[in-house]
Amino acid sequence: MNLTYTGIELRRVGRDYISMFFVAVLPAFMYIVFGAAMSWSDAPVGNGNAAMYTMISMAAFGAVTATVGVGGMAAVERMQGWGRQLGLTPMSDAQYVAVKAGVAFVIALIPITLIYVLGYFTGSQGSGTAWLISALVVVLGAAVFSLYGLLAGLLFRSEAAVGAASGSLVIFAFLGNIFFPLSGAMLTVAQFTPLYGLVALARYPLTEGMMISTTGPPVEGNGLWIPVLNLVVWTIIFAVTAFLLVRRGRSRQ
Repeated sequence: MNLTYTGIELRRVGRDYISMFFVAVLPAFMYIVFGAAMSWSDAPVGNGNAAMYTMISMAAFGAVTATVGVGGMAAVERMQGWGRQLGLTPMSDAQYVAVKAGVAFVIALIPITLIYVLGYFTGSQGSGTAWLISALVVVLGAAVFSLYGLLAGLLFRSEAAVGAASGSLVIFAFLGNIFFPLSGAMLTVAQFTPLYGLVALARYPLTEGMMISTTGPPVEGNGLWIPVLNLVVWTIIFAVTAFLLVRRGRSRQ
């Protein structure tokens, strides 16, 4: 039952070509334009180069967009009555969540794989450890943002809300030091935004704590504890808020 339903969900999501474009093709295109095609792509960064720095950033953005979309639609489906239909089957709530988590994981692998393959053939350079660990951090960290999509679905109960949640990731990406290297007060603000911790952790095996600067060579960062704390705190915020919204929804039924 679970494997059958998982296959159905994967085919359904895969046939949504518009969503797949924003999940996979757009981040890959942004990597090519703002990473591989730039004159400074070969500039040294940690144990690699600037092209790989951009590659990791765009892979994280694509993966997060994927998990937000899947998590949000799961909430909307439940709120719009799909849960009652599934109640007629042997599938439990835990199995439903596991299927959705598996689908989100597979969909998140699409932009990561595409962008990392493009990076390999377009000059991204880094140690083997940096390639492996950064990909793992992106995959695992992106799962946190399925909770963000879940929150959007629980709060607004519409597909438009899920689209808005995915769109808001663009704003978080700018504020989170993904699209453009920030400095000064803007960098301080970035450290409190949701995407900063995930992307900083994913880059860490490459940068070794160094940060890209728009005014000169890479500069020393503030340490590993800031992105770790950021990711932990936002995970708790998302999880606790989702739990409270689910409990509120059940109390109304």
